[in-house]
Amino acid sequence: MQQRGNSSPSRVAIPGRRVAGLAACPAMALEARWCYRGDPQEGQSAPLVQFTNGKLRSSDNMNFTLYKSQDDTNPRKKHKRILNAETDRLSYVGNNFGPGSLKCNNLCRYFVGVLDKDSGEMEVYNAESFHMQPLVSADAPDEVLSEYLNKTYREKVDLCVEAFGTSKQRRALSSRRMNEVRKEVLNHAVTNAAGDIIETKGVAAVISDATEDDKGDISLILPPCHQDAERVEDVYKLDDLISPAEFKALKGPAAAFVNITSEEILKLTAEKSYCSFVLDELRCLPTDKKARDHKARCLWFLDCLVKLSFQRSVKKKQTMGPDCPDIISSNLVKNFTALSYSNGRIQNLVSASMKAKITAYAIALALHINGFQTDLTVLQRDLKLRESRILDIAKTMRLKISKSKSLSGCEDHKLGTVCLPLPVYKMPVGRRKRKKN
Repeated sequence: MQQRGNSSPSRVAIPGRRVAGLAACPAMALEARWCYRGDPQEGQSAPLVQFTNGKLRSSDNMNFTLYKSQDDTNPRKKHKRILNAETDRLSYVGNNFGPGSLKCNNLCRYFVGVLDKDSGEMEVYNAESFHMQPLVSADAPDEVLSEYLNKTYREKVDLCVEAFGTSKQRRALSSRRMNEVRKEVLNHAVTNAAGDIIETKGVAAVISDATEDDKGDISLILPPCHQDAERVEDVYKLDDLISPAEFKALKGPAAAFVNITSEEILKLTAEKSYCSFVLDELRCLPTDKKARDHKARCLWFLDCLVKLSFQRSVKKKQTMGPDCPDIISSNLVKNFTALSYSNGRIQNLVSASMKAKITAYAIALALHINGFQTDLTVLQRDLKLRESRILDIAKTMRLKISKSKSLSGCEDHKLGTVCLPLPVYKMPVGRRKRKKN
């Protein structure tokens, strides 16, 4: 029940409806008189309570105590109230200030009415709503109460599990708390160790060590690079890309490339059976039998790398189909996938770092196919990469980057070339993201 405007007495009709939480008597007159009395006590509103864990069935076994602030001069503190409710089992507490108070007290005014059924007169008093919460300890001081009310829901649930939970729930709670303690101890130890290293070596030495570690991580995804090579063909050796055993096993599947005809190339192009780089190179196979066989084997292996980059989860058996030799399939899984445990089983995944490794090996193999200068734009489109991504990998491989017109002359292509001495590029740093319009 709310009041607006003047507080003078008025008459209101109550035809059998509830007024201020009390039901009007059916035998009562159709009209009743109500009078606004203000506060039931000087400077103190009547408390209205609601409980967080249920509804109050009976108030006979409850004792309510209202506490008010003794600082009557401070305008912020003189209206602070704390309401305590005691039962045989639990104690409840509510207040009109702090984070646990109801915000509606600042937005609404509450009133409570006392109806005299004989005279039909209702006395209306100011009221204030309190949100009652259970308090575990009846003797808890104010600071303990404030600490309990400020706890998160997870912390309160943990307290309930600790007090009333089953043995299994308590063991789970203890295990989780131990893990949190171990994590905190580990973080503290790492912080102290880092501080000792910085104090001993200095910031410059630590940054230098981190740079060397980054170089080591990059070298794991790049084919072996012989920087002191005297010939361009020895910078990235073919034996480091395709082992002699693998090269020997490629003779069977690559035989279809050795004897391929123009009509078959057109059919493969229409069916998109192979990547664009391989199809373009099949049109210009050398006439020499040995060189033709060598290039055909390299092209077939490069197409396997491109197809592998599109897979997410790889099976060990028949990774690249039934035509792929077992030694090729097993080595592709071993060298270009990462082990991962998911859904109760171990999987071989082509992660982002493994895709970068596949790209680097494909570039190195394309260099051998094209006389150590290859079209990076065609490989980029076959591997479905961003241009910046494949250029970063090519620069990390110490290739010289240049531009050239495509065969149609309509667009520029990026070329990667092995040049001695090998150029040196700065490590790529994080690029700033463009703002979207």
